[in-house]
Amino acid sequence: MQMEWKIGPEDVQEVLTLLEKQADNRFVRERKAKNLAPTKPPVDRDRFWSRMVAMRLTSVQRSGPKSAIGRFISKSPFPLSYDAVRTSPHQEGFIANALSAAGGIRFVPTIADHLAKNFRLLEGGEWDVALGQCNRLTQPVPAEEERDVADYIRGTFAGFGPKQSRNLLQALGLTRYEIPIDSRVAAWLNDRLGLPIRLSALGLADPSYYDFVSNGIQALCAECEIFPCVLDAAIFSIEAEDGWDHVDPVY
Repeated sequence: MQMEWKIGPEDVQEVLTLLEKQADNRFVRERKAKNLAPTKPPVDRDRFWSRMVAMRLTSVQRSGPKSAIGRFISKSPFPLSYDAVRTSPHQEGFIANALSAAGGIRFVPTIADHLAKNFRLLEGGEWDVALGQCNRLTQPVPAEEERDVADYIRGTFAGFGPKQSRNLLQALGLTRYEIPIDSRVAAWLNDRLGLPIRLSALGLADPSYYDFVSNGIQALCAECEIFPCVLDAAIFSIEAEDGWDHVDPVY
């Protein structure tokens, strides 16, 4: 059995109307400048690791600029930088202590466990593969290649499912087609496009379902002659919390 996405002119108009309304929003402008750049700087260990920490923290908890996560991510120097974790003799305890000291961060033991496992994996020989995969995307590539890299992250690193893997790549400014599809995106598609079946945010944890929805978004954006990463930024900007204009977000 196969299912096919069919895009109507009314769907295209909904997207174009949204983009027109949000065209001057900071998120949309920065997403275009970063993710649609013709060339992107190579990803190094420090940037990959800091974005990995940030994206693992933002999973299933509030991460606006006034949140505990937002404040922690914005700290300078970053408490969980690559060098800080590398020079700690006990990575998991070091990560847990830094998160606990920040206050207000949930799921600290689980996050610390995942990040420590990922750090040991990287330091144990995975760095070349991880950075090589990411740096495949520093030049424009087809959507299929972006998905290959997202699947690598999902299948390799603890705590990174289909959405989180795209979060990481988007935070690095690498992806144009593959976006983090969350409840916000699903709600907009359900409410504005009148889909015959409602998309399930819970179902997005399944890689096959996630890819099916992503295929639909990519088909919709192709009809609109835009990239999915820009649609994602426009949807995100609708309900962005106060204070985002004063923070350089990683999204």
